[in-house]
Amino acid sequence: MKQCFFTQNNIKYIDYKDVDILKKFLNPHARLLSRKKTGVTAKNQRKLAEAVKRARFMALLPFVAK
Repeated sequence: MKQCFFTQNNIKYIDYKDVDILKKFLNPHARLLSRKKTGVTAKNQRKLAEAVKRARFMALLPFVAK
């Protein structure tokens, strides 16, 4: 069983400006990885999805990778 990255590292707020952490949870096509592959809890997966959407809107992350 995988541990949740955010609870393991005691991260309470998933910030959209922290692009290095967000990139860990994206595949090469810039799509969000599933919970099964990452081991993130459901609550943190929802927060992660929201942070990725905000980062994409602010042009910190790409919507689609070539």
